[in-house]
Amino acid sequence: MDFEFKNPEQGRLLISEPFLFDPNFKRSVVLLVEHNEEGSIGFILNKSVNLNITDAIEDFPDFQAELFFGGPVGQNNLFYIHTLGDRLPESKEIIDGIFWGGDFEQLKLLIDTGQISEGEIQFFAGYSGWGADQLKNEMKDKSWIMTQATSDLVRRGRNKEFWSEVLTLMGKKFAIMANFPEDPSLN
Repeated sequence: MDFEFKNPEQGRLLISEPFLFDPNFKRSVVLLVEHNEEGSIGFILNKSVNLNITDAIEDFPDFQAELFFGGPVGQNNLFYIHTLGDRLPESKEIIDGIFWGGDFEQLKLLIDTGQISEGEIQFFAGYSGWGADQLKNEMKDKSWIMTQATSDLVRRGRNKEFWSEVLTLMGKKFAIMANFPEDPSLN
């Protein structure tokens, strides 16, 4: 993967620039699940909140899955991406093999009956949102690097090192950034 995109679209990954100091997005990788003239919605793939989904949601079936910080908007709401496809009605395909949302009651039933494994779904508290043209302006300000998401990359995004991994996969130009220290003054 040695290519970069300039225009936001559904199914792209936003990789924060090394010196983006906003604590919500520092060293984050965001999957854009929606982009249109009204704005953009995405989920930070690599920021765990160190809670299990059953610790965060009452009356949820016993399920060993981490909860992630999807972004600073709507943090009291639960969102999810998954690989379930038609097994979860009302879900929306983002890229080949990766879906967003779907019937929550059906999801709980599938979990309760053991038909879903932890690796097939990722839960988020909140989301990342941008108003009309806001993300394009942030791209012009060089706050983000953008590349195409793949289902393999999205499924691998559940760790702190994912930011560095994606930059390294994008080729030499970006691999150098992957090793920038978080605080250059300590270098």
